[in-house]
Amino acid sequence: MPPFVYRITKYDPADRDEHGSYIGAEEPTSDHGPVESAYLQAVGAFAAAAGIDHLAIREPQITSPVPFGLDSAIEGHGLEGLFPPDLSGFHDGAEVSLSVGLELIRAMLRGNGAWCRLEVEDSFAVHVGWDQYVYVRSEQPCESALARTRALGLFPERLQASPYEADFDEPGEQRPADEDFWARLRWSIASREAAMLEEGYVDNASRWHRLTENTLEGVRARLTPRSQLTVWPDLSADVEAVLAMLPDEGPVELVWEDENGAITSTIADETEYRALAVQVADARAAAALPLDVESRHPLFTAVMPDSDGVLRARWRTELTPSDRNWAFLKTLRRGQIVTGTVTAIAGFGVTFVDIGGFRAMINIPELSWRHIDHPSDVVSVGQEVSAEILDVDMVRERVPLSLKALQEDPMPQFIQQVDQVVNGVVTKLVPFGAFVRIEDREGGLEGLVHNTELAQEPIAHPEDVVQVGDPLVVRILDVDLTRRRIVLSHLQALTHGGP
Repeated sequence: MPPFVYRITKYDPADRDEHGSYIGAEEPTSDHGPVESAYLQAVGAFAAAAGIDHLAIREPQITSPVPFGLDSAIEGHGLEGLFPPDLSGFHDGAEVSLSVGLELIRAMLRGNGAWCRLEVEDSFAVHVGWDQYVYVRSEQPCESALARTRALGLFPERLQASPYEADFDEPGEQRPADEDFWARLRWSIASREAAMLEEGYVDNASRWHRLTENTLEGVRARLTPRSQLTVWPDLSADVEAVLAMLPDEGPVELVWEDENGAITSTIADETEYRALAVQVADARAAAALPLDVESRHPLFTAVMPDSDGVLRARWRTELTPSDRNWAFLKTLRRGQIVTGTVTAIAGFGVTFVDIGGFRAMINIPELSWRHIDHPSDVVSVGQEVSAEILDVDMVRERVPLSLKALQEDPMPQFIQQVDQVVNGVVTKLVPFGAFVRIEDREGGLEGLVHNTELAQEPIAHPEDVVQVGDPLVVRILDVDLTRRRIVLSHLQALTHGGP
């Protein structure tokens, strides 16, 4: 059965035009008397009919006070006496008694600078809208509450849904501040990539924290439940340069650390820059952040899960490239076969492969079972390859791949040839011996003939006996699969005769 949703209003529905707009007489005076009392009694009646005595705060906001009627704006957020000055307890998911919930509704009716949804999971909700429209959703029809609302002089109207229902249908999965997140943050701090944490303790207000390896756990312990977390690089110590680079027009968010280590942020435009410069004159460091989402570049974001590890907060952060990488990496597993396109071969020999928009990597030893001098011996830019995932590193956001894991290892076949004599070709000379290719193909497997196995008489240098390109008959003494080594002997091949 669909929920029962009612809009409760002091405005008579008969005083609306054909478009639904109210055209009746507006009350110019405060509603802090009988009308406000009627609203609160009506909500209380619905809660009683639904058996509700506690409500959960959802998606709280701090707004600019918007007084109605003849009321003047108040200082603060209209929550004095309900929550401490730092608003602890006013956060997403916090449970309050019905009496506190009604006082929150009073503050919202008055436009006193704070707003939230009040809900009981999916069974009950109260939303306060613009111009003192109140929306109540219940799983039950609450007929007694409807009668009580009408008797109070208010008008309940049945709707399909409240216009203030939470709508968080953005694509993509929200990153939780789980142990993977904290490990990633810890690594970012150690590598001097990250230094600042922005804590969105309500929907549109933040606290800032400086992060070091020593302070991270203390900051973590103080964070507001279900807060939105944004990780940033460090502030600039050149405050004058930050101020000089402020845009000619338009608002920016300026974040600064004062001489006592306190971090503050404010939004200002060009008309306020002079006063702002005076305010931050003694600051240790600062940064100017554009308000446009596309121009802001945080490192990564997350939302605090509940104490049981479940992410119940519905609001979302603006996803960064790192957050998108995290979501993609969650779909991968060790041993998985992926297909991608070679995008680059680095000068230090690493091959980069695009797999679904993420750049994975193949180190030289994972390109082939056989010896190669350069990745270009095996792959080329633009080539499509299939490879096996060796690991998924959520902290460093790295995915090493193996091309050779999908190829047959040629070395085991030579175990069957131990003690046999074969023909080979000298490929390389080193101070302690000569490498000989025993697999009849380009880039074939090689084994080492030590100097003591090249000639009966002691030799100082292998080139005294052989040269690169010389054919050489050898006996296979050992094949070590673990160490990827083949041991050969020319002397013992001569003793046992040719192949």
